[in-house]
Amino acid sequence: MNVTQNSPQPLPAPLAPDVPLPHRKIIRSWLIPLSERTTLWAFVLLAFDYAVLGAFLSGVVLLGSVWLKLLCGLAAGFMLGRLFIIGHDACHQSLTPHRRLNKWLGRIAFLPSITPYSLWDVGHNVVHHGFTNLKGVDFVWEPKTQAEFDAMTPGRRFMERLYRSGWAPGLYYMIEIWWKKMFFPSKSSMGTRRPLFFWDCVGVSAYGVAWIGALVASALSTGQSVTTLLLLGFVVPMMFWFAMIGFVVYVHHTHVKVSWHDNKAAWTRAQPFVSTTVHLTFPLQIGAVLHHIMEHTAHHVDMSIPLYRLKDAQKMLEDLLPGRIIIQPFSWSWYFKTARACKLYDFTRRCWTDFKGQATSVPQPMPA
Repeated sequence: MNVTQNSPQPLPAPLAPDVPLPHRKIIRSWLIPLSERTTLWAFVLLAFDYAVLGAFLSGVVLLGSVWLKLLCGLAAGFMLGRLFIIGHDACHQSLTPHRRLNKWLGRIAFLPSITPYSLWDVGHNVVHHGFTNLKGVDFVWEPKTQAEFDAMTPGRRFMERLYRSGWAPGLYYMIEIWWKKMFFPSKSSMGTRRPLFFWDCVGVSAYGVAWIGALVASALSTGQSVTTLLLLGFVVPMMFWFAMIGFVVYVHHTHVKVSWHDNKAAWTRAQPFVSTTVHLTFPLQIGAVLHHIMEHTAHHVDMSIPLYRLKDAQKMLEDLLPGRIIIQPFSWSWYFKTARACKLYDFTRRCWTDFKGQATSVPQPMPA
């Protein structure tokens, strides 16, 4: 056995691939030293990302070249994503040790992406993390069956093909997740109603109106086109953000080796906190630029680990559970190959299929 610094207990030797996985509580106990949270670092991260976002939006207004304005708008969209990741940590209560502070910092971090905190909390923490890849419960990129696809209207089949083409993850997130489930959702889309949901939606809407109003005022005061500034200073950042979050969520849980389940007992036996997530790796420290959101297995094993410790937690899991975690080096070739393979899911054969029902992945055995 080996012991990590500050570890409350010795760590086991790496588990052989044919040994049953320990209970989740045991695996989480290995990660206890990495769940320590720092309030100061949370404020530094939030302030830095807001400052950079402000700089890029200022560039949209102040720079003369349309192409430089466009680049600033795209970069601002990326910063929406970084701020969202900080809010995501706060929503998991993993950003600081203080529960109430996390709720307020999360709301502040979510404002630029127009994300209502309480609705994200329910959809992500309760539903997605509570029932990852369980059909009928986890709605995020939930694959349809052949029968469900055939029963769709032509228009809905077109949208399903578009969503899973690899070219439109942002459109999927914007329509199916943000618009239907997080921005003043209808009762049919969100089964429960709480006053907090409404007021969080009002809050992010007010931020959006203020953002648009600031761009309009800037255009009028500098003699620029209102349409151009709104397009480059609001629409472009928001579209980049939707594409970014749609892509990230898709690659976190879509892979030819990742299974979906329609039986809760089988889903439980499959240890879904390990088997339904992908660790997507990138060159050039791109993972760090993304606040380590791609170290996703560790996050699903223990949501209390802050983003600034996820890299170490992921490495520990991969060292102790060799061969159990899906590690995928990113390339656009792999991404579009995955998009071509993962269209529908056959829960009888337990494999991915194309839109004609032909198997595109190796059928998986039923969890023992």
